[in-house]
Order: sequence, then C-alpha cells, then structure tokens
Amino acid sequence: MSTVVHRIKVINDVSDLVPILRAVDSPVKLALVQRLGEAWLTLDDIRREFGSDGERALRSFEKMRLIDTRWVAREGRRQPDRSYHFYYSTININTSAPLAEISDVLAIAGMPAKEYERLERQIYEAVGKDGRFFSDVAEELGMSPTRLKALVKRSEKLEYRGHRIERFQAPPPE
Repeated sequence: MSTVVHRIKVINDVSDLVPILRAVDSPVKLALVQRLGEAWLTLDDIRREFGSDGERALRSFEKMRLIDTRWVAREGRRQPDRSYHFYYSTININTSAPLAEISDVLAIAGMPAKEYERLERQIYEAVGKDGRFFSDVAEELGMSPTRLKALVKRSEKLEYRGHRIERFQAPPPE
C-alpha cells in the first residue's frame, strides 16, 4: 500500500518566491510540474513526453530542490531507474517585505534572459572557483542582500552553501 506524503513548502523569505515562480515560467515547465505532482516519472518518461526542454526543466528543479527521487524497478530492466516527483504538494506563502524588495524579487523572477545572464555572470566571476561569503559578494557588487539572494536562487550556475555563494556542481547524469 502506498502512502501519500504531503509536504508543505513554507516561504518566509521573499527571495524564496523566485524558484517557485521560475518553476512555472514556461508552458513546458508548468506541464512538467503538474505531471510530477501527479505521478513519479523517470528521465525516459520525461524525455518521451517533454523532450529536451523537459530534461532541462528537471535539472533546474533539482538544483532548486523542488524534486524528490526514488529508485523504481521496471520489468525487463536489469537495474532500477531513478524516478522523480515534485517534492511539495502545498505552498504556504507567509512573508512580508518592503515594496522595494518585493518589487525587486518579482522583477528578477520575470527578468529577460539576456539581462539576467549578465548579472549572473558578474556574480559567477565574483565568487570564483572557491566561493565567497554572501555579504562580501553583496558589498563588492553593490547589491542589497534580497537582490543578491533572488539572483542566486534563480541561477542554475550558483547556489548557497551556508553563508557562502558557490558555483553549482551538478551531479553526474544517469
């Protein structure tokens, strides 16, 4: 008997809105989120149903920690396949922020790719190969903490590790 697990994503920091908004910013991502909310899908299932755009979206969801995984045995296959499911069944938004901060976060979530890539490149170069403390990067780039957090949370190349920003190291593909 399968037990349904209900997980709630609680958003207390306004910058945490960015990954949620980015997870549904295209028709493919939206459809994939909906399918992953209904069923466990393997990478082959996702490729078959959504193509390479679905695979890229899945990698993005993994980086944003929105995906749960488990191994499933398939008939006729020697090794089990990793399957994916959307981690949260409910989103609880419980935050307040000054208008300037919420405006900045929403603008970053919807920012055109070219403009965002320019800012992401600045941060990527500033953190270097070893990473740097968040406050040092914010000071060097003249960004508010909220703006920098939102930019990093949108990134597929950067991530937070404690109080540091580091270059994201993707796990090896299956």
